Amino acid sequence: MKITDSRAIITGGVSGLGLSVAEFLVAGGGKVALFDVNDDKGAEAVARLGSGKATFLRTDVTNEDGVRANVAAASEFLGGLNVAVNCAGILGAGRMLGREGAMPLKNFAGTVMVNLVGSFNVAKAAAEIMQNNEAGEDGERGVIIHTASVAAFDGQIGQAAYSASKGGVVGMTLPMARELARFGIRVMTIAPGIFWTPMVDGMPPAVQESLSASIPFPSRLGTSAEFAELVGSILGNRYLNGETIRLDGAVRLAPK
Repeated sequence: MKITDSRAIITGGVSGLGLSVAEFLVAGGGKVALFDVNDDKGAEAVARLGSGKATFLRTDVTNEDGVRANVAAASEFLGGLNVAVNCAGILGAGRMLGREGAMPLKNFAGTVMVNLVGSFNVAKAAAEIMQNNEAGEDGERGVIIHTASVAAFDGQIGQAAYSASKGGVVGMTLPMARELARFGIRVMTIAPGIFWTPMVDGMPPAVQESLSASIPFPSRLGTSAEFAELVGSILGNRYLNGETIRLDGAVRLAPK
């Protein structure tokens, strides 16, 4: 798929990885619909990208009816839908047995709902529309890209909920790709390592240097632009399907 032909829904699209993906696609001639819960940042993102190229739809990814309605609205604005990129997520950090006792089950369930169930919810609503697209080369009708994390494979202490949710995203990638293959819809997942975030920006320089030193090569934190470039590569290479790509500079997380 050519970037210029992309008509994309991006969850978590008003900041961080999602916004970088939106910027990348719009710069390449695509159009985007940003799904998020932050109205102010949504308005800022649309102004930045251009109202003719982007729209913002306030979306709770765990709400089935709301997501389905917003996917339909997005498709109308975009003039079709052939890409869905799931970047919405929450950290959900916390120990099973913390100083104040065992983790409340609602904390674990809430993380799984947003990161895993929310990704599935958006993907199924997007695929429902994509299946009716006119087939392109190789019969392709759409691409769905999930965001997992290296914590899906080597989660740290305090990441049980987060790792479980991201591990679920990795686990559903292949069966989802196999099921949607008959419609010409590819499914891929990106598992980022340690990336620059607003949280990292606020850390002391010594902590930032320590994080960077833990990454074999290149010994620095990943950038959202690099994530967006990988999204572009996945869209452009039709033989990428049903796989999770670690984008992490060969880092493996320590226990804590």
